[in-house]
Amino acid sequence: MKKWKPYLLTFSKLLILLIISGIVFSYAMFQGGFVSWFLFYSFLPFAVYSFLLVFYPIRDFKVERMITHKERLAGENLPIRLRITRTVPIPLFFMIVEEQVSDKTANRFLTSLKSLVIPGFKRHFEMTFTIHRVPRGEHEFMGIRLKVGDLLGLIEKEVVIPFENRILIYPAYEDMVYRPVEHQYEQGMTSSNVKVQRDTTMAIGVRDYQPGDRFSWINWKATARKNEIMTKEFEQRRSHDVMILLDRDSSGQFERVVNYASSLTRAILKKGAQCGLTSIGSERTVIPSRDGEGQLQAIQYHLAKVEADSEQPLHKVIETERLSLVQQPIIMAITSRIDQKLLEEMRRLTLRNAQVFIFVIKSNNEKLTSEEVKLRAKSAQSGVWVRFVHEGEFSDSFVGVKR
Repeated sequence: MKKWKPYLLTFSKLLILLIISGIVFSYAMFQGGFVSWFLFYSFLPFAVYSFLLVFYPIRDFKVERMITHKERLAGENLPIRLRITRTVPIPLFFMIVEEQVSDKTANRFLTSLKSLVIPGFKRHFEMTFTIHRVPRGEHEFMGIRLKVGDLLGLIEKEVVIPFENRILIYPAYEDMVYRPVEHQYEQGMTSSNVKVQRDTTMAIGVRDYQPGDRFSWINWKATARKNEIMTKEFEQRRSHDVMILLDRDSSGQFERVVNYASSLTRAILKKGAQCGLTSIGSERTVIPSRDGEGQLQAIQYHLAKVEADSEQPLHKVIETERLSLVQQPIIMAITSRIDQKLLEEMRRLTLRNAQVFIFVIKSNNEKLTSEEVKLRAKSAQSGVWVRFVHEGEFSDSFVGVKR
């Protein structure tokens, strides 16, 4: 029945149009005179146009969606240009064009993707949507809905033309300087501004060439064997391998948590250290510590799609992942809240000589609670370094690391 419903609706409207036309014609025939015939001839063009619109092939329209950059940062503007082409140039007084997106995408967009255009006799016409402050995530565009109608409001035709696109929006980030922690004393920690160096005297394997690799690192035998440029994999100081622990618990600060993780990842890899990511939610994602541009892309891709879907607090996640986390020399947890249980779980990770950091992300004007002040003071005694970072101050995260 649903299949035939649009056809029955169109037939009923066409029938109404014929009845109205018959009434106007009958009025002119029986009444006679200039006014009645003027009314009939004035109505006739609208009736004929409505009748032709019933059989107008709107499904033959061709639509092209043009997106200049399909990978952008959250908060930027995203222009989308649509080009519509038709073969039969019947005049169209108006057309409503609307983007069809997935339910998940529709819930995140704040901008209406609907517009009214007046094609007239044009065979080709273009229009542009601008999504302001596009949110982070993978957004799916499913198709384009076109709707036309007559001036009487009796005949309306619409069609959804499938045209799929996926747009990946990476999290926003701030430039920051990562200072590797070299030594830990009773009074605190000290940082180094020296770029992390590899021990080039001992090669432990080979890998694909990555931008930034030195010419002297090329393994010519492996390159000749695989017909691709291969470089030597050197042992790197374990003290500079960083594992980032992302809190995916639902909170109002989750987007800021993701933005900070993106900023921190870029800073660590830019310094030359190795970086990994542990992200536990509805799905478990662990990206082992590596370096290079490929590692940055892998982590940023996950951060672009990650959701706040963890069913357990961060201290429970650490308890579950403790066996793998204790093998990491440096652990940096990024969260929006801190409590006694989280501090205790992080302290247990220090028993294997791991250096442990907790970054608590706050909004611009959010003040610390009395409980958070107490926990920060207690963390200095437990060997866990706690830093409260406000939005817009990411670059100062490692300022004053020496305590």
